[in-house]
Amino acid sequence: MTEQNGILLESGTNELEIVEFEVNGSKYGINVIKVKEIIQPVPVIPIPHSHHYIKGIIQLRGEVLPVIDMRQVLGSGTGETNSQEKYIVSEFNQQKVVFHVDNVSMIHRVSWDQIEKPSDMYQSNHTKVIGVIKRNDDMLLLLDFESIILEINPETGINVGMVRKLGARDRSEKKLVVAEDSPLLRQLLSDTLREAGYDHAEFFENGQDALHYLESLTSNQTKIEDHVQLVITDIEMPQMDGHHLTKRIKEHQDLKKLPVVIFSSLITDDLKHKGNRVGADDQISKPEINQLIHSIDRLIL
Repeated sequence: MTEQNGILLESGTNELEIVEFEVNGSKYGINVIKVKEIIQPVPVIPIPHSHHYIKGIIQLRGEVLPVIDMRQVLGSGTGETNSQEKYIVSEFNQQKVVFHVDNVSMIHRVSWDQIEKPSDMYQSNHTKVIGVIKRNDDMLLLLDFESIILEINPETGINVGMVRKLGARDRSEKKLVVAEDSPLLRQLLSDTLREAGYDHAEFFENGQDALHYLESLTSNQTKIEDHVQLVITDIEMPQMDGHHLTKRIKEHQDLKKLPVVIFSSLITDDLKHKGNRVGADDQISKPEINQLIHSIDRLIL
């Protein structure tokens, strides 16, 4: 799937396209940017003693790819096979994986402000749902695919040990603002930044909340750099995504001097132009936390 229509060619519009798929009668969504292609199921080679989410591996145009059974991920068992099942071939976090789903139905164009944050009643650090998309009398659940991969292979996540390899570091009084919607990744980032010497980080679960906070700091006629020295943002977040947050910061008279680093699983050579267009000072792919620390050091120390 390539960038053929208007919305995918634009940056900072706070819009995205969602591929709708079904698992056991429920409807879910994945960001179209993560989807390389959708194919018919092919024979899978099981891998003994692999994680129970892993159905096995397939070979696709010379590449060996793991197949993740979304029925297992979503706790709905194996169930019966049907003729509409599909494989969603995805790429993010610098790796390719295949998601086995019951059906792929359509693509929706939505704004991030149409995606509601999950209620605290059913959200936890281990939830797979990061957003709820309301469509008339129906709903789509936007899933956290990064956390699914992290659960299968924790080595793919942010690793504080990578920061320790940078050597002893002085404490810094520099203040950071971080926009990240995943509770698990917020905690991992907090621990890792603290290990890197950055003890003063204010965390927000979406770009809108982060922007409101930054704008509130400019209301007392003081310079923003007296309060915050750098912003780190994910891309995929309910209410306001990281590209739109970056654009709003860089267009704001009092905020535009703030360095903004985009830290996301969607940073690839093919997609970096989106961050460049909205004025990002740097773009780092998750989970390269050591590169993120080097970038912060370079921009504010």
